[in-house]
Amino acid sequence: MANPACESLIECDGQENVQIDLDQTFRETKVQEILDELDRQLVGLQKVKARIKEIAAFLMVDRLRRDWGLKADRPVLHMSFTGRPGTGKTTVAMKMAQILHCMGYIRRNHLVVAQRDDLVGQYVGHTAPKTKEVLKKAMGGVLFIDEAYYLFRKDNERDYGQETIEILLQVMENQKDDLVVIFAGYKERMDEFYRMNPGMRSRVTHHIDFPDYLLDELLQIGGIMLAQQGYYLDNAASQAFRTLIEKQLALPNFANARTVRNAIDLIKLRQANRLFANAGVVLKKDLARIEAEDVPIDADIA
Repeated sequence: MANPACESLIECDGQENVQIDLDQTFRETKVQEILDELDRQLVGLQKVKARIKEIAAFLMVDRLRRDWGLKADRPVLHMSFTGRPGTGKTTVAMKMAQILHCMGYIRRNHLVVAQRDDLVGQYVGHTAPKTKEVLKKAMGGVLFIDEAYYLFRKDNERDYGQETIEILLQVMENQKDDLVVIFAGYKERMDEFYRMNPGMRSRVTHHIDFPDYLLDELLQIGGIMLAQQGYYLDNAASQAFRTLIEKQLALPNFANARTVRNAIDLIKLRQANRLFANAGVVLKKDLARIEAEDVPIDADIA
């Protein structure tokens, strides 16, 4: 006679005391390798990394519950990444796609990045085909919509972005088993976007805020970028670079790691011009060394 108190297949089969090695199971999914790579690739962002690990642990337990016959509704995985440009949102979205694929929550290790212009048409009848084409490309993977608040323009009731939002809402609900959508943008604007579109907020489960990098973190990022490209700063250039980045932090168009990358591009340009201007012959080490005069301390770098 069946036990009416039995609530799971594990209990019914007398397996409620089966031991499961969580660490071993986690390693088998290769997710730990992805998390370790994320640690190596991104400086700082400890709270972001911790949240990604929490989500991965939750999905691992959810998967184990399914494997062992415990009741488990598929979790809603749509997300919101908020923060200023250059804080690693797209990089983390790529890693999230890898994690979800490794754990079987999406069919493809695939990330499609889109903005308003990719989704919203300019005339009647143009928006739906554009939106559906992007969704078709992203299906089975992750759709990352950057600066998502531009989809909604409250000052224009006839804006075609509302049609895109309605299509997204329908797909996020009806096809949530085959597509994960990540919305991204400045926190204040995203908060307003969700207030104006409550149906969207109700479909987004995980909200992750990406803070600005600290000065020392930005300098570390710059050092990594330079080393990867075969350059180094001499002592005077290191101090000048610190001054440059410190000044950029106070500017309204500061974009974190993106500003650092643009600064390095400008520095490399100035170094090349100096080498041509000052010498007809250079040593190999001269091609790699950045000097103080190559660093534009007072530049306004976007």
